[in-house]
Amino acid sequence: MNQTQFIEALENQKVIPVIVLEELEDAIPTANALLKGGISFMEITFRTDCAKEAIACVSKEVSEICVGAGTILNVEDAKRAVEAGASFIVTPGYSKEVVMWCKENDIAVLPGVATPTEIMYAIQDKCNPIKLFPVEELGGPRYCKTMHSVFPALTFIPSGGINDSNYEAYLNTPGIVAVGGSWFASRAMIQQKQFEEITKHAKQISKK
Repeated sequence: MNQTQFIEALENQKVIPVIVLEELEDAIPTANALLKGGISFMEITFRTDCAKEAIACVSKEVSEICVGAGTILNVEDAKRAVEAGASFIVTPGYSKEVVMWCKENDIAVLPGVATPTEIMYAIQDKCNPIKLFPVEELGGPRYCKTMHSVFPALTFIPSGGINDSNYEAYLNTPGIVAVGGSWFASRAMIQQKQFEEITKHAKQISKK
């Protein structure tokens, strides 16, 4: 998936679930639970032992889900994730090396930024949208609104501290196209096999 396709796919999505998988067996049920709830994106964090294999399983067996890899820290991990089937790459901070590798290989990338300086780096490298992280610690929707006023041509996907009580405030903020979070498909919910609950919460979000 290239950047243009990534942006087009985001048009009908309000959230990108940030999924932490401890057991490979939970990958497909989690993907199906999200899909039943009307959410067709899934960012699997690349910080557990089964992450690469989980991405491979979802990309092969649940083709309706756009699965990406999160917490990518370097080019080596980006390569491993894409080889497994990741359609997009998400970084927690700004890595020019990862961004350039993704662009050279026509892979969608969502780089993380926190400051105006990092946003300017992203602009120089023609990144759009970009991820604001950790957004709650940065100042929440008010911070997003300020950054949008300074950089009106950019769109943002905030992440970090977003939950059921504040996600709508983010989505109603100018410049925000979606939010990233795990509150409705948390690590604990997945470990406890609460897949019906994940579907229930996903439906509530996707219908708003």
